[in-house]
Amino acid sequence: MGLSDKTAIRADFEDELASELGAVEIEAIPGNAILLRPEGTHFDLDYLKTQIREHGIDAIVVSRLINMDITATYIPGAPYTPPFPYYNTFYGYYGAVYPAVYSPGYLKQEKKVRIETNLYATSATEGELVWTCITDSLNPSSKTTTVAQLVKVVAKQIKSEGML
Repeated sequence: MGLSDKTAIRADFEDELASELGAVEIEAIPGNAILLRPEGTHFDLDYLKTQIREHGIDAIVVSRLINMDITATYIPGAPYTPPFPYYNTFYGYYGAVYPAVYSPGYLKQEKKVRIETNLYATSATEGELVWTCITDSLNPSSKTTTVAQLVKVVAKQIKSEGML
């Protein structure tokens, strides 16, 4: 299950995660295949519990965006240093250094997206947390790419740690 107010992103995440888990031989059902979650409606917890029970779901993977941080760093300019031969004579040095060229300073912007993923066992009445991870994506190129990378990491970790 993806927890997002963006229906398309949520569905893409759930579909990709179910597919990726299937690739590592874990049977998975995307949340959007069994849970009706139209925009702007109240969430019905009893409906969720019924769907989990009726579909025989043993565990639930839930991911959500917990932070998006954008930082700007000023990278100062630097003087141009002429190559060594210009230092051999005064005129070579003075002619090269006097019109010293400086590279201009600039702002470097970085975006970090942090996503929390939890795995709950449904054998416990309220669903017991059995595994969690936090992933960071630095300067994600697109939502689609970020989702694809996230599901690969999560599926691999879940499988390698024997959680499912």
